[in-house]
Amino acid sequence: MDQHPQLPQAQGLYDPRFESDACGVGFIVHLKGRRSHAIVEQGLKLLINLEHRGACGCEANTGDGAGILLQMPDAFFRAQPLGFALPKEGEYGAGLIFLPQDETERDHVKALFARTCEEEGLHVLGWRPVPTDDSELGARARASEPVFEQIFIGMTPALYAGASAGDPLYFERKL
Repeated sequence: MDQHPQLPQAQGLYDPRFESDACGVGFIVHLKGRRSHAIVEQGLKLLINLEHRGACGCEANTGDGAGILLQMPDAFFRAQPLGFALPKEGEYGAGLIFLPQDETERDHVKALFARTCEEEGLHVLGWRPVPTDDSELGARARASEPVFEQIFIGMTPALYAGASAGDPLYFERKL
């Protein structure tokens, strides 16, 4: 019996076996890409309205989490005590990394990130611990909560020369 009678048949790289439902997805955007605090507030309201999205486990306060995606908040980052200098806007990237709780394992993962970045012509500028508040989490969630840090990645001079050679999205693709 076909599990997904309404989906097309498998063809090329498409296989209906890999289809699944997406629960609780919403988008709040400015069509011209303008930044605004009002959009962030609307996004948080949308997230609250999708409370069921948190896929709660046996504890009501343990779930798989949810969040919002923003444009690069350059001014915010520049106002933080990072301990390293940021290049001009557009010449660095940032990512949120979920790291192991164990410090030795965490250091190993960070070293692996750095090595991989260097192999790709990128340079790790530094790391920023992300402030968190786990006071509302259940015991199970707290026991497995990762350490949240942001990684900041810049271009090496060789990549900068390549990226400025007529392909403004080259750095973005490398990230």
